[in-house]
This record gives sequence, C-alpha cells and structure tokens, in this order.
Amino acid sequence: MASRPPPRFVVRRHDDVGHRRRWWWLSLAWLGSLLLVGLIVGTWTRRAAPAAVDLRQQRALQARIGELEQQVANLQRATQVNDVATRSLRGTLAQREEELNGLRADLGFYARLVGGDAQRQGLKLQEVKLQPISGSRGLNLTLSLTQNAKRGDETSGNATVSVEGLRGDKVISLAWPALGDATQKDGLPFRFMYFQQLHGTIVLPADFRPTRLHIRIQPADGEPIERAVAWGAALSGNITTAQGDHDAQP
Repeated sequence: MASRPPPRFVVRRHDDVGHRRRWWWLSLAWLGSLLLVGLIVGTWTRRAAPAAVDLRQQRALQARIGELEQQVANLQRATQVNDVATRSLRGTLAQREEELNGLRADLGFYARLVGGDAQRQGLKLQEVKLQPISGSRGLNLTLSLTQNAKRGDETSGNATVSVEGLRGDKVISLAWPALGDATQKDGLPFRFMYFQQLHGTIVLPADFRPTRLHIRIQPADGEPIERAVAWGAALSGNITTAQGDHDAQP
C-alpha cells in the first residue's frame, strides 16, 4: 500500500493568550528601555550642569584676572612716568639752584664793584675756583679780586696760595714755590682799578691729599688779605666756608 504525501497545510488553533503575552513582554521591554534612557539622560544632565557652572565661573575668573593684570600694568606705567617726571624735576631744580647761586654771586660782585653803600671799601677776594686738569695732578686756579669803584685808584700786588693736607698720617702745608710755576715764583701779580681775575696752575704730589687752600693777597700799599677755603668749596667755586677773611681797607 502506497504512503501518503505530507499535507501542504497544517491547521492549528490560534493561541490568543500566547500572542498577548508576547506583546506584553515587548511592551515591558520597550518601557524599560525608555526608563533606562531617561535615567542615563538625567544622570548625564546632573553631571553636566555643575561642569557648565564651573566653566562659566572659570571664564569669569579669567576675565577678572585679565582686568587686574591690566590695572597692575597701568599702575606700573604710571609709576614709571612719575619716576621719570620726578627725576627730571629734581634735575631742573638743581640746575635752577645752581643758576640762582651764580646770580647771587654775580649780584654780590657787581654790588661791591659799583659801591652799593656810601662807605669806601678796599681790596677783596671775591671768588676762588679750582678746575682739575684731566689725566694729571694739576689744577687750574682762578682768583677774582675786586675793590669798590668809589675808591678811584689802582691797586697792585701779588697773590700766593698754599695747600694744607695729609701725607701719610701727617698734616703738612705745601707753599707756593712747591706748587706754582717757576716763572711765577713770587706769586700771581695783579694791577687793576675795579676788578681782575688771576689765573695760575698748581700741581700736587701723588701721595698728598689736600684738605684746605690758603690764599694770601699782598697789595703794594696795605695790609695783606688772608683767606682759608675748604678744598671742596674751592673746587665748586663756593667760598662761603672761608675762615680768617678780612679785607684790606683804603
């Protein structure tokens, strides 16, 4: 007997319960995936929010630091400008003070020259100045002599200087012959009616430290004028610290 071929179609009973169960599990899985995604997004948002706040704060701090650095730079520039202006002002004041001192000296010179008071005055040492000669121990000496214009006659004579100082630990005095030019061994001659400047050159020994300059002016017909001037004052042309000053009287 021949065998039957398998049927082409099989009829089965529809399982509604199983179908609903599968859809139920799929719905639960979908809902679970939504919850998981929501949890992940919430966690990331909570973590990202403080990071964004920190970034804003960092940017604000950097901006504030930049402002402070600019303020410091401005203050430094202002301080530098003030320093330059202060140094310039001090230099100007020193120059003006020097000019005033020169004008005072000139005023005293001309006031004495024209006889600002009625009293006649005799021979006077008006100015002493030393100028070092570069590269040597020599110095150029300038003596300014005046007499009151009311005197009306000439005066003549010689001026000599000596230098007091230290040689080793001893105080010594170098007389004019040891300092001056051999051609002017008797001193610097003068002859004038109103004023005259005397010029000479002195040379100091290498082991000698000068401290004071002594000037002696001997007129031909009168008492000598003697003046002691501190070495530094002589270098600056200032004789206000002179000692032993007295003028020859007419």
